[in-house]
Amino acid sequence: MVKQLDYHTIFEIFSRFRAAEAEPKGELDHTNAYTLVVAVALSAQATDVGVNKATKELFKIADTPQKMLDLGIEGLTEHIKTIGLFRQKAKNVMKTAQILVEDFGGVVPSSRAALESLPGVGRKTANVVLNMWWQVPTQAVDTHILRFGNRSGVAVGKDVVAVERAIEDHIPAEFQQHAHHWMILHGRYTCKARKPLCSTCLIRDICAFEEKNFD
Repeated sequence: MVKQLDYHTIFEIFSRFRAAEAEPKGELDHTNAYTLVVAVALSAQATDVGVNKATKELFKIADTPQKMLDLGIEGLTEHIKTIGLFRQKAKNVMKTAQILVEDFGGVVPSSRAALESLPGVGRKTANVVLNMWWQVPTQAVDTHILRFGNRSGVAVGKDVVAVERAIEDHIPAEFQQHAHHWMILHGRYTCKARKPLCSTCLIRDICAFEEKNFD
C-alpha cells in the first residue's frame, strides 16, 4: 500500500482536476430525487450506460413512488430485465416505493440514515443521492475510487469505509463537493484497473503509483 500523500500534493491534484472539468457530473440519467435513488440502486454490478438504457422509457411512466407501484413489479421487470440481478432489484425498487408512499408521503428523505433504511439502498447509494441531489459533500466510494485512491495515494485505505474517511480527512474542503465524481471519472477512464493510461494522465508526475504504465 502506498503512503498517504501530503496536503500540498493533494491540493495540486484536485486543482488540476478542477481546471480540466470544474463541474463534473454523474453519468446516471435521472429527473428527480426518486429516479436518482432508483437509478443508483439499479447500477450495482451494472454499467451506467446499461442502466440509462433500461430506465429511459421507465422513467417516462414511473418517476414517482406511486407511479412505480401503479406500474407493478411485472411492468418494472420488463423494463430492467437487461440489468444484472434484475429480479432482486425489481423487488427492492417496489418495496422502496411502498415505504416511500406509506412512511414518507411519497417524498425521498434527505438523511443518510433514512435513505439507508430503504431496501437496496446502502451507504454508497445514500451518499450519491445526498451529493447529487442535495449538494451535500458526501463521498460515495466505489471500485474506481477504491483503486484510484490507493494507487495514487490520494485516499489510502483497506476498504470503502476507510477510503471514504481518508477522502474526508485529507482532501481540502474546497474540493469535497465534487471529489468523488472527479475520482470516479478518473478511475473509470484513465486510472483503469488493467491498463491505466498513465502516459496521458494529468497527474502522472505527482501520483504515487509505483507501476506506472507508459505504453
